[in-house]
Amino acid sequence: MGVGLAKPRYRVDLCGLQATCEANYYRLLRLLPAERCAGVVREVQLARDGLDFGRMRLEVLEECPYTSVLQISLHSALAWLPTPRLLVRVYHDARMAEVGGMQGLRYLHGAYGYPNQAMHQPDEKAQLNGYLAEWLGQVRECGVGSEALDVDFSS
Repeated sequence: MGVGLAKPRYRVDLCGLQATCEANYYRLLRLLPAERCAGVVREVQLARDGLDFGRMRLEVLEECPYTSVLQISLHSALAWLPTPRLLVRVYHDARMAEVGGMQGLRYLHGAYGYPNQAMHQPDEKAQLNGYLAEWLGQVRECGVGSEALDVDFSS
């Protein structure tokens, strides 16, 4: 006679996810190319104390009146490290940026049952948005040669 301690089902922290997406939007605005049209690329070198940490590459895949779709990749100075890639949707009207895909996966659900076929974590989307926040924070700390862009927050 065993007592099963079922783990409670994951519930999306919508307020926390929205706060992360809003913060990511404002961090990304500093890095977006001034001319945002499909195919435009911006690279930021990452270095500190003479050490090269690689570079972050932002590529505009789609540009619509209220939404941009970016692919953000982190290229390491070490050739043997894999290159992580995130697909980020930037909603200019809502002032949010969310990770919509990774490594070729074009769509992420808000929550996953566990276990699942692809072995996604229940909170995979929240984790990836936090990961993007860490990347953007790293660029702010170690970014070299990234000029500040004039950004109009009034609209």
